[in-house]
Parts: sequence; C-alpha cells; structure tokens
Amino acid sequence: MSIPTLRDRLRQMVAALETERQALAGLDLDQIMASSLEKNGLCDALSSANPAEVDDECRGLLEAARRLNEVNRQVRNLIAANVSARLDALVGSPQLYRATPAYAYAGAR
Repeated sequence: MSIPTLRDRLRQMVAALETERQALAGLDLDQIMASSLEKNGLCDALSSANPAEVDDECRGLLEAARRLNEVNRQVRNLIAANVSARLDALVGSPQLYRATPAYAYAGAR
C-alpha cells in the first residue's frame, strides 16, 4: 500500500466536498455528518503537507476545493436561514436572536 500523495488527498477532499453537496441537497444528515468527519480527517492529513509539493495540478485541485467549500457553506447558511424563518413563523414571533456579522455592526457605528 502506497502513502497517499498531496494530489491524492486533494482529490479525496474534492470528492468529499461533492458528496457533502449532494447530502446537503438531499438533507441527508447521516451523509452530511460522514462528509464532515471525512473533511476533518483530510484537513488533518493536509496540515502536514509540504508547500513545495504544490504543482499546477494541485493548485487546480485546491481552487476546486475552495469553490466547492464556498458553495457548500452558502447552502448550509441558506438551510439555516430557512429553518430560522420556519421556526419564527411557527411561533408567530420575530427572530429570537439575530446573528449579525461583527463587521456589519462595526460599519454601522
């Protein structure tokens, strides 16, 4: 059995992010959790990578992973906002809390 290369791990990360996207689309909580665990393990493995190993293919994989991660983050935020709106509608009251980014608060001063 060979030791996974940086390229192999980046390919695994892209695959994990694609699996997470599909799980988010289907609201498959078990798969979302499994994807999170896989991503966490891959992040640990990538933390010891040597930057000198990053070639053009790795840069492409890194960019793909960044884009997928951003899309997944936005989908998670949309799901959370939808849940919050439905909870508010259920109890017939305004938001119980408002998660406002710190930079929006600082800019309002």
